[in-house]
Amino acid sequence: MRTSRSSRTSRTSRAPRAPRSSVPSRLTALVTGAAALGALLTAAPAAHAADLPLRDLAAAKGKAMGTAVTGSKLTGTYGEIAGREFNWLTPGNAMKWGSVEPTRGNFNWTEADQIVDFAEAHGQEVRGHTLVWHSQNPSWLTNGTWTSAQLGQLLNDHIALEVGRYKGRLAAWDVVNEPFNEDGTYRQTLWYNGLGADYIAQALTAARAADPSAKLYINDYNVEGVNAKSTALYNLVRSLKERGVPIDGVGLQAHLILGQVPSTLQQNIQRFADLGVDVAITELDIRMQLPATAAKLAQQADEYKAVVAACVAVSRCTGVTVWGFTDSDSWIPDVFPGYGAATPYDENYAPKPAYGGIATALGGTTTPPPTGACTATYSVTNQWNTGFTGQVRIACSGASLSSWKVNWTYGAGQRISQAWNATCTQTDAAVSCANASWNGTVPDGGSVTFGFNASWSGSNPVPAVTLG
Repeated sequence: MRTSRSSRTSRTSRAPRAPRSSVPSRLTALVTGAAALGALLTAAPAAHAADLPLRDLAAAKGKAMGTAVTGSKLTGTYGEIAGREFNWLTPGNAMKWGSVEPTRGNFNWTEADQIVDFAEAHGQEVRGHTLVWHSQNPSWLTNGTWTSAQLGQLLNDHIALEVGRYKGRLAAWDVVNEPFNEDGTYRQTLWYNGLGADYIAQALTAARAADPSAKLYINDYNVEGVNAKSTALYNLVRSLKERGVPIDGVGLQAHLILGQVPSTLQQNIQRFADLGVDVAITELDIRMQLPATAAKLAQQADEYKAVVAACVAVSRCTGVTVWGFTDSDSWIPDVFPGYGAATPYDENYAPKPAYGGIATALGGTTTPPPTGACTATYSVTNQWNTGFTGQVRIACSGASLSSWKVNWTYGAGQRISQAWNATCTQTDAAVSCANASWNGTVPDGGSVTFGFNASWSGSNPVPAVTLG
C-alpha cells in the first residue's frame, strides 16, 4: 500500500445502502474544502449514453471501479467526481493504525467515518485499508518492547476493534499489507519478527471473527506479473486455503511505471483465480518521467486500458481501484522526484487520455462526462506562535465568474484580524469573504487570490470552504 500525498507530512446509525449502479445527481453548487477542492457553479451537462461514468461501465461488466480518497476533500469538484465516477472507495490513510490510534487508547475515527458515510450516501462500497502493515504504525506500537503474547494480543485487539466498528458496512479489508520482500522471502517486520509467519493467519482469522461478511485480502506491490514475489504470495495463499485459514482474495497494487506493465499480468491474475480466490487491482497508477508529453499520455492511456482489460478478461477479478484519481492527490511526486502525472485526471480535475483508456476497456468510449468548475483553495502560507497568514485562490476551468463570495467556519477559535484583496467579516466562527471591486471577474482558465492575517491557539485545522 502506498501513502497519499497528504500523509507524507507525517483517517450512529447506518444509512441504507443504495444499489451499486445508482448514480448521484449532478449538483449546481458543492461545498469545497482544502487543497484544491471547489464548487460547481454550473451544472455539468448530462452525459450521452456512450459517455457513462466509469462506475456504470464497470457495473455493466460485473466489476468494481474504485479510487483511493482523502476524506477531508470529499466536497466540491473532488467529491463530485469521486461520487459520480466510482462505485468503490478506499481510504488512502484514514484507516491505518497510526491514523486511528495515534496514542495508545486514544482513537480518531473522524476521517474514516467521513469516507464510509460518503460512500453509503453515494451507493458505493468501501475497501478497508489496512489492518496489519509494517509502515504508518503509531510510535507507541513500534517503539514498544513486547513479548510475543503481548504483540499477538495487540494484533487481535486492534483488528477486533477496527473491523468491529465497521461490521456490515465495509465490503472488503486489506488485512495484511506487503508481507514479502522482492525475492519472495518474508519481510522482517514487527509482526514477522515477533510472531513468525503465522501472524498472517492470525490476522485473517481475527478479521473473520470480527466481521464474517467482509471479504479478506492480502495486498502487495510488484506482484502484478509472474515473478519470485508473486509466486511467494501464490504459495502462501494456497497454503492458507489448504489449512482452512479464511482468505478471500489477493490485491495486486499495480504501482506501475510507463512502459513496464508486466506482459504476464492476465496470466498471473488467472493463476490466483484458479486457486479459488478473488483478485483485485487495488492501487493502480502509472507514473512517467516529467514533463508529460502527448506521446507519453497516449502511451499511458494504452497501458491503463491494458491493465483494466486484463481484469475484465478474468471472471474472478473483481475490479480496479486507482490510487487517487487526480494528480493533485497523488503520492508519486513526493516519493519519486521527477515522476508524476500518474492518475486519470490532471491537477485541475480535467480527465486525461488515461480516463479514455479505462473507459474503453470497460466497453465505453474515450469521451468522459464533461465538467466545468470554479474552485476555491484555502492554504496557510505562514504560521507563528499566535498567528498565521492565509490565502484563498479562486480558479476557473470550463466556467467563469463575474463575482464571488467564499465562506468557511473555523473549528479551533481562529480569528481574522486583517484581509486584503477581499472584504471579510467574521461572526463567531463563521467567516465570509467577498471580492473587491477590482477582482470579481475570474475568466475561464484564470484565477484570483486574496489573503488575510489571523490568530490561532493550540491547533489550526484547515476549514472546508464554500464558493458561491
